[in-house]
Amino acid sequence: MMPLQTIAVGFDGSRDAEAAAAWSMDLALQCDASVVLVYAVGLLARIEGEIVTADFQETVERLARQVGLDRTRIHWHVADGDACSVLARCADEPVHADLLVVGSRGQGGHAGLLLGSTSLQLAEHTTLPVVIVPSARL
Repeated sequence: MMPLQTIAVGFDGSRDAEAAAAWSMDLALQCDASVVLVYAVGLLARIEGEIVTADFQETVERLARQVGLDRTRIHWHVADGDACSVLARCADEPVHADLLVVGSRGQGGHAGLLLGSTSLQLAEHTTLPVVIVPSARL
């Protein structure tokens, strides 16, 4: 198995996404890897990447400080499309991820479900290894 160089993590601002990002940052620190936070804009909207990432900047910086990961090892990838498709493409350019990490549920999570639709679809269909971080208890 090749060493981890790039960990892609789905990030939509939800508490479960925060837990997945924190877990990814901790792993990146241990493996000397980079973290790419992936935000899927959605099929019906078009938002510039810098606007989206600015909304999450404070949260990401807090998470990085908590685990001790240098901010220069954290990058963003914002792309149009549904979350599952955008995340599944992270194996390819420009992300080239070695591992995909998602929270168990995102912004559209329904109470009572163990896995959200995106995490379930990724576990079934992606070519990358997938880690599904359990629901956040932050």
